[in-house]
Amino acid sequence: MTRWTGLILCVAAMALCGCQAATSGDPLQVRDLFNGKDLSGWINVNTAPDTWTVKDGTLVCKGQPIGILRTERQYENFVLELEWKHLQAAGNSGVFVWSQGRPPQGQQLPVGVEVQILELEWAVQNNQTDAYVHGEIFGTGDVKIQPDNPRNVR
Repeated sequence: MTRWTGLILCVAAMALCGCQAATSGDPLQVRDLFNGKDLSGWINVNTAPDTWTVKDGTLVCKGQPIGILRTERQYENFVLELEWKHLQAAGNSGVFVWSQGRPPQGQQLPVGVEVQILELEWAVQNNQTDAYVHGEIFGTGDVKIQPDNPRNVR
């Protein structure tokens, strides 16, 4: 397995996650995105069919090739709750939110916003600074964002 096994984030992340969609005035509606049994409700966007599997109630990604698994349904206003784990040191993954449903031609990842999910050893093994931390939010593709914190545009 490679360090991209961290894509288990999208895997285990979505495996046990619930997405709450709400409109003004409406009560929150909790919706499980993963049923714990199979990939119903999910679309394998650009990886081999055996890249994403379900094992013991967990959504699992073998990490290569790098690519995207997304929900069939699109969400606008939501609270995403998830659990994830990397299966080896220095795993690197992320959850894309407010992103295109497909990556641009010739690209592996979509244009949008990514929430970084790194295993603790990733920054050490890759000589990275605090710009690469777990939970970091940044734009992918040409997207620029400025989160509510003092660290500027990313």
